[in-house]
Amino acid sequence: MPTTTQSAPTPVVTKRRGLLLGLIVAVLSAMMFGSSGAFAKSVLVEGWTPGAAVTARLTVGALVLAPFTLWAMRGRWHLLRSRLAWIHIVLFGLIAVAGCQLFYFLAVERLSVGVALMLEYLGPILVVGWLWLARGLRPRRLTVAGILLALVGLLLVLDVLGEVRLSTSGILWGLAAAVGLAVFFVVGADDASGLPPIAFSGFGMALGAVTLAAAGSVGIVPMRASFGYAQLAGATVPWWVPVLWLGFVAAAMAYVSGIFAARALGAKVSSFVGLTEVMFAVLWAWLLLGELPAPIQLLGGLLILAGVAAVKLDERDTTPNLEVEPIPD
Repeated sequence: MPTTTQSAPTPVVTKRRGLLLGLIVAVLSAMMFGSSGAFAKSVLVEGWTPGAAVTARLTVGALVLAPFTLWAMRGRWHLLRSRLAWIHIVLFGLIAVAGCQLFYFLAVERLSVGVALMLEYLGPILVVGWLWLARGLRPRRLTVAGILLALVGLLLVLDVLGEVRLSTSGILWGLAAAVGLAVFFVVGADDASGLPPIAFSGFGMALGAVTLAAAGSVGIVPMRASFGYAQLAGATVPWWVPVLWLGFVAAAMAYVSGIFAARALGAKVSSFVGLTEVMFAVLWAWLLLGELPAPIQLLGGLLILAGVAAVKLDERDTTPNLEVEPIPD
C-alpha cells in the first residue's frame, strides 16, 4: 500500500504566513498605540503635565522590557559596537519615542484625541518628502493626488471654515508628532543593525525615559503629577491604572509589536496598516472619555487616510524599499 508523505511548506506559503502574521501584529499594535491618547488625557486633566505622563509611560515600559532586552541580547552585545546601531537607537529613542510621544501628549492637552492623532498621521506624507529630498525620488501623479487629498483633509480636521477655534500650539505640536512618526516608520523598519525588536525597543525606551527625566530635573520639560484619581469610561480609578496601561500596553507591548510588524512588512505596508490607529484612537476616546470629533473633522480624517493610502500605493511602484541606507561602521 503506497504511503504518502507531507511535503514541507513552500517558500511562497511560508512568506504568506509571515505576511499574515505581520498584518495581525500590526493591527494589534495600532490598537494598543491608539489607546495612549485616551489614557493619557485621563491623567492630563487631573493635573499631570505631558512631560510627566510621557516619562512615566517610558519608565514603566523600559522596566517591563528590561529582562526581555537582556535575554534577547545574549550573545549579541557586540552589536552595540556598531555606529549604525547607536545612530538608530538615538534616532528611535529621542525622536520616534520620547519626542513623538511628548509632542502628541502636548497636542492632546490642547486638542481632542482624534484631531491630535489625525495631525500626527500626516507622518507618512513626510516620509515621501524625505525620499524626494534625500534620494531624488520625485513623487508621481498618484502621490501628488494623495498629498492634495491629505491637505484637504487636514483643512477639514482643522475646521478652517467653521466656528471651531483650535489651539494653534496644539496644531503645531501635532505636526511635530508627525515628524516623530515618520522617523519611527523609517528607522523602525531598518534591521541593518541586527538588534532584535525587543532589545531595540527596550534601549530606545530607556534612552527616552532617561533623557526626559534629565530634562525635567533641570526644568526644560515641566514635570507635575497628581497622585489621586482619574476618570475612565465614567468610573473613578486610581492614578496608577492609566499609568500602568500607558507603560505596559501602550508602550512596551505596542512598540515591540510595532517594530516586529515594521520589519516583517516593511516601512511602506506597516505604516499603511498603522493608519488604523486613527480609528482605534477615536473609538478609545469615545468609549473612555466620551469624545468624538465633529462630522466635518471625521470626514477630514477619512480624506487624510485616503491621501496616505494613495501615496503608499504609488510608493509600491516607485521604490521597493523604504529602509534607510546603511551607514558604514
